[in-house]
Amino acid sequence: MEPFSQPEPGFPAEKSSLVPHKKFCVLVGVTGSVAALKLPLLVAELLKIPGLEVKVVTTERAKHFYNAQEIPVTLYSDEDEWQLWKGRSDPVLHIELRRWADLMLVAPLDANTLAKLANGICDNLLTCVIRAWDLSKPLLFCPAMNTAMWEHPITAWQVKQLKGFGYTEIPCVVKKLVCGDEGRGAMAEVWTIVESVKRILEEQDLPTQS
Repeated sequence: MEPFSQPEPGFPAEKSSLVPHKKFCVLVGVTGSVAALKLPLLVAELLKIPGLEVKVVTTERAKHFYNAQEIPVTLYSDEDEWQLWKGRSDPVLHIELRRWADLMLVAPLDANTLAKLANGICDNLLTCVIRAWDLSKPLLFCPAMNTAMWEHPITAWQVKQLKGFGYTEIPCVVKKLVCGDEGRGAMAEVWTIVESVKRILEEQDLPTQS
């Protein structure tokens, strides 16, 4: 994790949304599902797409499932949000990130964060970015939870809410879960997620192969 004490190149504090950039910027959000252990693989596969720049926003619970040393891109968490802002003239990290990104991908999206997003709750860096998201830009989400949680009646309503906001669901799949249960609820395979990102790039006439 690198501190955000100074604006990064191509990421100025006040007018980052107005500065053209050649790369296509993808912000990956990761939440506290066991599927977060796939984050290193997901980032590695995304970086194989030419012209793609990736940053990651993590919840605190998601950190339990992956090794930050295996993430070769900038990784932001709640601590960075509060360390960055000291006074009125300082940039606000969740706003800077939503300006920087051309696309947001939340993978995995656990049951708790799904509920927060459906109800507009923004109590950490990730949910603040999404609450401030520019709805003209694509946002993809990949649900991941236990089968019993997935089958709870409130889940379908919450997913419908997110899709109603204009977000795109990458549906979960049926498999044997880490907890031992078998059924629907597992995060989509990494290749499926990456192909979904590629389709959006193709729609914008950007190269997806080197």
